[in-house]
Amino acid sequence: MSPSEDAGAADGGDESFDESLEAAGLLHEQIPAALAGERLDRIVSLVTGASRADAAVLVAAGGASVDGAVVLSGKVRLVTGQEVVIDPSHLPQPLAPEPEPDVVFEVVYADDDVIVVDKPAGLVVHPGAGNPTGTLVNGLLARFPEIASVGDPARPGIVHRLDVGTSGLLVVARSPRAYERLVAALAGREVGRRYHTLVWGHPANPQGVIDAPIGRDHRDPMRMAVVVDGKVARTRYRVVRTYRQVAEVAEVACQLETGRTHQIRVHLSAIGHPVVGDGTYGGNRSALVVPRPFLHAAALSFVHPGTGEVVSFESPLPEDLAAVVASLGNAETDDLPVDLPVDDQPTT
Repeated sequence: MSPSEDAGAADGGDESFDESLEAAGLLHEQIPAALAGERLDRIVSLVTGASRADAAVLVAAGGASVDGAVVLSGKVRLVTGQEVVIDPSHLPQPLAPEPEPDVVFEVVYADDDVIVVDKPAGLVVHPGAGNPTGTLVNGLLARFPEIASVGDPARPGIVHRLDVGTSGLLVVARSPRAYERLVAALAGREVGRRYHTLVWGHPANPQGVIDAPIGRDHRDPMRMAVVVDGKVARTRYRVVRTYRQVAEVAEVACQLETGRTHQIRVHLSAIGHPVVGDGTYGGNRSALVVPRPFLHAAALSFVHPGTGEVVSFESPLPEDLAAVVASLGNAETDDLPVDLPVDDQPTT
């Protein structure tokens, strides 16, 4: 399919199905051609991030279904188009994360219900395969030990995540009431999240909506891509500044309407403007060397779960990304408005 901004959007039925599964804590994967013939336990491992051994335990415990039927053998091989639903609660429970006071991060705001964190790039949000310690959760437990009983014991307080290479704002639940209300707000798309990024090239339209479904790349299942059978994904964007002196790049503000894996990176790459520094999705070019994807969670707003009032937070670019901008020379266009949302019109 053509990677245009409005190409192949899924219908509301598929979207409702996905959201109902997510609200129940279940994971859904439609098998792409690239994974046809793979065993069920490998699919479970790929989707959950668990080891193959733990994935096999989940399957044997009845935690996976294929086309609506529970399958108890991880050796079953799957075919293109089959629907797999996974219940991660059947995974062997990891040891509860330990408090680690040496983990470095900034607390922007904290009260009895929420903690707002400015996460540095390079910090993993919660323990998982390959990262058992040294995560944001370990650091949070050292400062706020009460979150140990909030939400999932393996990732207490966590209601949304940022990629390891992404910096910026993250809200953490400090109370069970806050956890329930924030999870519901995220599912209902009631949390405002604006990202600051730098992309290659100058988008033809200074603002727009990228409405294109995201799923596993049919050629490389370790990557995500715009695919016709993917999950509904919408990203609003607005060009803030453009540069040409050192490299033809543009600063862009993006707002998530959905929260798919690598959504901004995949969407911007699909329209021909990959994030600078993003080697996974075509953003590494010799004209400008950036050690990580230029992506920063710059603004966050939500209805406070305790007071019912809208609260908003902003985070300036960290030093590494600010230095990249400073190296670009004078902007060709500057200080374009960054207010989002933009007009609800797909771009061409």
